[in-house]
Amino acid sequence: MPQIRDLKLNNAFTEELPADEQTSSNPRQVYKAMYSFVSPKTPSNPKLLIASKEMAETLEIEDIESDDFLNIVTGKESLLSSKPYAMNYGGHQFGHWAGQLGDGRAINLAQVDSNGQNWTLQLKGSGPTAYSRSADGLAVLRSSIREFLCSEAMHHLGIQTTRALSLSLTGDQVMRDVMYNGNPAFEPGAIVCRVSPSFIRFGSFEILSARQDIENLKKLTDYTIKHHYAHLGEPSKETYLAFYRTLVLKTADMIIDWQRVGFVHGVMNTDNMSILGQTIDYGPYGWLENFDPEWTPNTTDREHRRYRFGNQGSIALWNLTQLANALYPLIEDVPALEKIIEEYRQYYAKTYYKMQLEKLGLEEVQKEDEAFVKELLGLLTSTDTDMTIFYRNLASFDGKNPNAMLQVLRKASYCSEEVFSENKLKWMDCFESYAKRLDQEGQDLAERVAKMNQINPKYVLRNYMAQLAIEDAEKGDYKLIHELYELLKNPYEEQKNQEKWFALRPNWALDKVGCSQLSCSS
Repeated sequence: MPQIRDLKLNNAFTEELPADEQTSSNPRQVYKAMYSFVSPKTPSNPKLLIASKEMAETLEIEDIESDDFLNIVTGKESLLSSKPYAMNYGGHQFGHWAGQLGDGRAINLAQVDSNGQNWTLQLKGSGPTAYSRSADGLAVLRSSIREFLCSEAMHHLGIQTTRALSLSLTGDQVMRDVMYNGNPAFEPGAIVCRVSPSFIRFGSFEILSARQDIENLKKLTDYTIKHHYAHLGEPSKETYLAFYRTLVLKTADMIIDWQRVGFVHGVMNTDNMSILGQTIDYGPYGWLENFDPEWTPNTTDREHRRYRFGNQGSIALWNLTQLANALYPLIEDVPALEKIIEEYRQYYAKTYYKMQLEKLGLEEVQKEDEAFVKELLGLLTSTDTDMTIFYRNLASFDGKNPNAMLQVLRKASYCSEEVFSENKLKWMDCFESYAKRLDQEGQDLAERVAKMNQINPKYVLRNYMAQLAIEDAEKGDYKLIHELYELLKNPYEEQKNQEKWFALRPNWALDKVGCSQLSCSS
């Protein structure tokens, strides 16, 4: 039986790229190096709360209930011959260059080969590193539950993401100020074992370019292409441009998927952007309930709303432009880079529009469709309509009875009766236009329903759902974590016994910390 200790190590990152000469965990500026070796802090009394059997099977691990598994995914023990390390990177945070950041509370255990793929196993919340600055490098249970559930939920929604192998308690208490308002308190410590082919970020390149360390910038870029974009060929100016272009389109696709399901990342700094076009770093994220392009779940971003739902496509482009600046010393061709940036704009607009039509079950593009989509999204906003419920129920609209659909819509709206009545005629016109478009396409109803139900999920990880699981877990009850995990593995299926989760946000969650208000606090 394959066990976690049988994993085949292939630590290409640490073997091919330069290491920090110092080995302590003391906070410092690290130069001419892409990582620092570090040992995870030993947890006092680790306890496994949940493990992803799917991810374990992908890694060819079958002993997820063993002490060996628990000890390794909590940093109590290391894999044989592995050298855990924290990565060095910089980043733009809220639009401003922040200098060196790095893995302040993440430690990479090892890279392993499994099923023809190389994977990096990373512990989040396992202690201080050279990049922790003044922090303790630890994580708490509430944020770890959110990370575990959301990364796995995103995977099953068909969105590119890092994965979660396990969620464990450390047995230690961690001091945190949840809302940064001067009220710190002890919380249960926890660790998530995250998995991805790579945790390299845009900021990994930015820090080297900012320091004019062109030699190591080239080494990192060549390494990235060799191990993650090998099909592009040997290093050259053309290959670097092809790498950048490929990543640009991958990132656009990821953001469009976020928009499709109503996901808001909350903190799209360049150090939180994956070089693989994956969703990475689940901090103050949230899911749209009432459709609002201006909404952000991050309290830090509440004033300027830089990372609001409707701005995610533009922010991705801004971040990609910073990456282009970082790669420029290897390319030295502004027009070529600008051409790719312009391609993002055109590709994103076209693909976003196509996605919106697919959510409506429409296949044939007509000239007036763009105006119709804008009108529809405006109505969803003005009537505070629940995005997930609306689109899921829209699949059953047969075009024959707009009034019936209006009643369904009302049940999916958070607005007052007065506001809804003010928009009633506009909605009726909208449904009549939609009915005409469906009639023009002449699609079979059953086929359209099936197609729309594979685009519009029925179940997403609403913040109040995660908060309920957190509150139970903090009392020692972990059943809801498992229930939500199983629910979110099949987000497009009906799951008749789970209809309670296909419902409007409860009133108590509107202004509750952890539901509508989230911070970067771990």
